[in-house]
Amino acid sequence: MKIKFCGAAGTTTGSQHLLEVNGSRILLDCGMYQGRREESLRINREFPYFNPKEIDCVVLSHAHIDHSGNLPNLVKKGFSGNIYCTYATRDLCQIMLADAARIQEHDCKFINKMNARHGIAGPPAEVIYTEQDAERCTRLFVNINYMRPMLIAPGVTLTFFDAGHILGAAQVCLDIVDQEDGGQKKRLVFSGDVGRGDNELLRDPVPVPNADILIMETTYGGRQHRSKPRDDEAFQDYIKRALQRGGSIYIPAFAVERTQQILYLLNKAFHESKLPVLPVYVDSPMAVSATEIYRLHPECFNHEVYDFLFREKDPFGFEHLRLIRSVTESQKLNKMQNQGIIVAASGMCEAGRILHHLANNIGNPHNTVLFVGYCAEHTLGRRIMDGEKEVPILGRRYAVRAAIEEMDSFSGHADHNELLKYFHRMEAEKCSKVFLVHGETKASEAIQQAIVDQFPEFSGDLEVAQIGAIWKL
Repeated sequence: MKIKFCGAAGTTTGSQHLLEVNGSRILLDCGMYQGRREESLRINREFPYFNPKEIDCVVLSHAHIDHSGNLPNLVKKGFSGNIYCTYATRDLCQIMLADAARIQEHDCKFINKMNARHGIAGPPAEVIYTEQDAERCTRLFVNINYMRPMLIAPGVTLTFFDAGHILGAAQVCLDIVDQEDGGQKKRLVFSGDVGRGDNELLRDPVPVPNADILIMETTYGGRQHRSKPRDDEAFQDYIKRALQRGGSIYIPAFAVERTQQILYLLNKAFHESKLPVLPVYVDSPMAVSATEIYRLHPECFNHEVYDFLFREKDPFGFEHLRLIRSVTESQKLNKMQNQGIIVAASGMCEAGRILHHLANNIGNPHNTVLFVGYCAEHTLGRRIMDGEKEVPILGRRYAVRAAIEEMDSFSGHADHNELLKYFHRMEAEKCSKVFLVHGETKASEAIQQAIVDQFPEFSGDLEVAQIGAIWKL
C-alpha cells in the first residue's frame, strides 16, 4: 500500500492524494488549483501525477472547489468510476461545479474581449471544462451518510465522520485489510478540512478513533485566529465602522457556508436592532442556490439552527435582502447611490462577480472591502489583504483606495492551536505515520514542530508532504 501526493502539498489548493492498495487506485479529493492564472491553467488542465483512466474511484471530503473543482476534468479525461461523498456534498457539487464551468466561460469571453480591444496578441483563453462536463461528472456520485460504512474496493471500507467545516464536509476513514502486507488491518484517516467548532450553523468535528495513518490539513499552521468563533459583536462593529465611512461594503465570500453565515448574523443583528436597517444584496446565483440546499439538510446543523428551522422562520432571509441572479441586476449595483452591503463570490477574488464590483469600487476611499475568510498565496484576495496599492483585475490595473478590513472569526478552518487539539482528540500520537498537507510549507512545518514539541510520546513518521512524493504505508 502506498500514497502519492498529487496536490495540496506545499500549498493550500488543488487537493489530490492517490492511494494504491490491493490493486486499486483510490483518489482522495480532486480539487482545482487556485493561484497565478497561467500557472493555475497549466496545472488544472493536465494530471501530471496519474492517468485519470486508471483511477478506480474517488472519495470526496467536501464540495469546496479546491477539493472538488477538477472532477469534471477528471471525467472528461477518461475517469468512469464512483465518486463517494455525503448527500449534502453531492447536492452542493451539482451547483458548484456547473457554476465553476460558467465562471470559466464568462471570464474567458471577457478576457478575450479585453485583449482584442487593447490589441493584445496571443492564443485565446479557453475553459478547462464545460457545464456539460460538470453534469456528466455528477452522474458518477454515490452518496453515503455519516457513520454508514461502505465497501468501496477490495479490502477497503469507507466511513464518513463529520468534519464541521462546511455543509456535508467529512473526514474520510478507510479501514483497510492490506493484502500486500499479510492481511494486516490498518485505519487511514484523511482529515479533509477541519472545522473550528462552535460554528454559527454546523455541528462540531467528530474525532475518529484508532487511526494508524493520518493525513491532516495544516492551512492555519503557525497562525491563530484573532477572533473567537461566533463573534457577533465584532462583526457588528466592522459593519458600523464601514458605514461611518459613507460608502458601501463589499464582502468577498464563498458562496457556500460563508455567505449563509453572514446572512444568519445579519438577520439576527437586524432583528435585535444591533445594526441600522440597510439593503443587503447577495450577488451570486450559486450562493442563492446553495442557500436553498442548506434548507434541505438539517442533519448537518447544530441544535440552535436546527430548532430555528423547525420552530421559527428562515434563518437566511429577511425583508430588505435582495438575491441577485441576473447580470443586469448585478451591473445596476455599481450605480447604487445609497449605502448597502454586497456579498459576492468568490472569497479569494479569483473569479465571479466580486471581480467586477472590485474593478468599479475599490478605488473609492469611502467604500470598504471586508474579507471574512482565508485567501491563498498569490490570489487577488491575498494581494489586496497584504496591502498592495495597485492590483490587476480582469486584465487591467486598479488603484486600491477603499478601506480593507479582515475578520477571521468566520473561518471554517481550525487555527494552529485548534489543529493541535484535533490531533490530540484523534489520539494521533499513537499513529505510525502522520502526513501534513493542505498548507503552505511554513504552515505545515509549524505544525510539524509543534507536534514534536508537545507530543513527545509520538514515535511514528511525521512528514510534511511534498508534491509528487510517494510513501509506502
